[in-house]
Amino acid sequence: QVQLVESGGGLVQAGGSLRLSCAASGRTFTMYTMGWFRQSPGQEREFVGAISWSGSSAYYGDSVKGRFTISRNNANNTMSLQMNSLKPEDTAVYYCAAKLRWSGAYFLAVDYDYWGQGTRVTVSS
Repeated sequence: QVQLVESGGGLVQAGGSLRLSCAASGRTFTMYTMGWFRQSPGQEREFVGAISWSGSSAYYGDSVKGRFTISRNNANNTMSLQMNSLKPEDTAVYYCAAKLRWSGAYFLAVDYDYWGQGTRVTVSS
């Protein structure tokens, strides 16, 4: 079992920045590829980004590429999502997720094994 807890959500104006964090506990953190997804009311869960177990590779959804950056600290079992140049359309609940690094696709929500409770991000225009 892996427990994931997100923090850092809130209200920000368009063009601003916000940093989300995800703290993991339980099984060995480096067994997992870590991902961020988001979901708005009435929408499907959307892939935001993912980072490999070592942190050497990061992947991003097209809508956030160039604005968001994912990082992880394996010594502290944490992952972060730095969000810059925020837009109103970035408003959503953001979820941290973990999947075993050798299985599934990093961009598919169904392939992730563990999820946090979510943290809300609201971007005002």
